[in-house]
Amino acid sequence: MTFKPLLLFFITLGLLACADNNEPEQWTTLFNGQDLNDWEVKINHHVVGDNYGNTFRVEDGLLKVRYDQYDFTDEFGHLFYKTPFKNFHLRVDYRFSGEFEVGGPSHAILNSGVMFHSQSAQSINKEQNWPVSVEMQFLADLGDGKRKTGSMCSPGTNVVFAGQVYPDHCLPSNQPALAKDQWVSAELVVKGNAVTQLINGKIVLQYNTPTLDGNDQIVTGQNPEYKEDGKLLESGYIALQSEGQPVEFRNVQIKELD
Repeated sequence: MTFKPLLLFFITLGLLACADNNEPEQWTTLFNGQDLNDWEVKINHHVVGDNYGNTFRVEDGLLKVRYDQYDFTDEFGHLFYKTPFKNFHLRVDYRFSGEFEVGGPSHAILNSGVMFHSQSAQSINKEQNWPVSVEMQFLADLGDGKRKTGSMCSPGTNVVFAGQVYPDHCLPSNQPALAKDQWVSAELVVKGNAVTQLINGKIVLQYNTPTLDGNDQIVTGQNPEYKEDGKLLESGYIALQSEGQPVEFRNVQIKELD
């Protein structure tokens, strides 16, 4: 090998090493495994910032949702990251554990999710049950193999699927729900008006053009500005959900996209 090719060889190796070193830096860790200082709680029937019953807590480096300090009925809660995002690639691991709170609705058994393009925690009224947002829903198997995980639900919103506005509240993915007590990796890629959802590295659902739904009956108690039918949602807040089922989160990271 002559001097010039040898020099080019080592320059190439150096560039590749720089690329490898820079890639992890593109990801921002949202949950630090120590505290919830960058997050804000909103629980139904409670004011913003009231982490009622210590619902969201950090233990053993995990972000945990628990109900051992109160009897759950409809105290649906959400934990919002402090800043909004527009185009991004989000990833989070989740695991269902423990037993469902008997006072909650049956649909919430082994059910949680991550909300995006959401209104802020501060804009949610005390008696508002859900944030106006789009949800990537997380479910675990009930033993009958019928459930799907990585589906889309639309509290106060609409999305376009297969060229038309999807008429139902939840759009099922193609991924069978996995068993309780195992970690599952979920990813959400939002670029422009297009949304892609992945479970364990596999694309399970794609849709586009999230907008406000002025006729939605799921969310109650929101301000009129969140009922502007057809208004395009291009950015918003990210929130992790509590719905009556103990669940744990880890590796909550985001990469902002152009």
